[in-house]
Amino acid sequence: MHTPRPSPPEGLQLPTNRSFGLVFCGFFALLALFPLLSGGSVRLWSAVASAAFGATALFFPSVLTPLNRLWMRFGALLHRIVSPIVLALLFFVVITPFGLVMRLLGKDPLKLRSEPVQTYWIDREPPGPQPESLNNQF
Repeated sequence: MHTPRPSPPEGLQLPTNRSFGLVFCGFFALLALFPLLSGGSVRLWSAVASAAFGATALFFPSVLTPLNRLWMRFGALLHRIVSPIVLALLFFVVITPFGLVMRLLGKDPLKLRSEPVQTYWIDREPPGPQPESLNNQF
């Protein structure tokens, strides 16, 4: 029987409203100042948003609770969508071609193909520790 896992926002603890507001204040400040690198002017709307987030985070952090919850839900939604896609891409773009090339070259690093031999014991060179050294491990 499959029991669904709880969605991440229920199990996650929200960051403080102050830190949430200050992060967005910094983000909008960077966004406002970014055009200065290419000789442009400051983006006024972004500077206003930065000031609004900064002032709210410092003086009225509880006002940011709904936005904080919404942002965490959005992050959880992205997690549920993006993680499987990234893992599938990693598997099909990196691991599968690597395995196919190894198979074409006849490589078997795990020694999974067993040939009928008297013993499958692999001698270790140089030999490992003395058996007596394994008696009192702790």
